[in-house]
Amino acid sequence: MEIERKFLPVLEQLPFRPEDYPCHRIEQGYLCTDPVVRVRRDDDSYYLTYKSKGLMVREEYNLPLTKESYLHLIAKADGRVITKNRYIIPLEDDLKLELDIFEGDLAPLILAEIEFPDEASARDYQPPAWLGEEVTYSTQYHNSALASGQKQLTADKT
Repeated sequence: MEIERKFLPVLEQLPFRPEDYPCHRIEQGYLCTDPVVRVRRDDDSYYLTYKSKGLMVREEYNLPLTKESYLHLIAKADGRVITKNRYIIPLEDDLKLELDIFEGDLAPLILAEIEFPDEASARDYQPPAWLGEEVTYSTQYHNSALASGQKQLTADKT
């Protein structure tokens, strides 16, 4: 189960420098969006992921892939292949902020996600002002929607 809230931070307003934290280079494409089936390269690891419908709470299953399997499947992706740098920033209460800085035609989009251990802590979380507008309940900020070509709905908001 994935329980997360999503925000649109402004890079210049962050109280830290992303480059001071661990970074993962991510490339991902979508084989299907209903249900969501994604393939992802995360540095040198490869996955096939299924995600259920939902906004703040979704089922998520990750299966490891070989590099060869990933390359075979990413060539079959619908829409754009997303590339981004993901910075992992520790927060209070053992939470982690995943700051995604998109590249290519999705730049200058920046999304911040915080995963929570349960729904109650997600609902109770009071985000700092620098996290910006919350977009947890907007499907247009799902990566599967971004891959389908909805750039104007996203990058213009950052």
